Amino acid sequence: MRTIIFAAAFALASSSGAFALSCKEDTTAKRLAGAAATSHMKKCETDARAKCEADSTARKLAGAAKTSHMKKCVDDAVGN
Repeated sequence: MRTIIFAAAFALASSSGAFALSCKEDTTAKRLAGAAATSHMKKCETDARAKCEADSTARKLAGAAKTSHMKKCVDDAVGN
């Protein structure tokens, strides 16, 4: 019984995004190489840029503050 509860708790925790990987870590974890890795990285960066843009808008950032936030946010998401 304990094993089932532990497995369910682990599955829930790992699917909740609590252990989010950067794009580079995700590409490595999926063992992608060549064109597949390039494509995955490009899509991941595009998605990260969109999320960061939404976050900047929600925070009502503008000018240098927005530029700085966007750079840090995207770099963190991509794994630079």
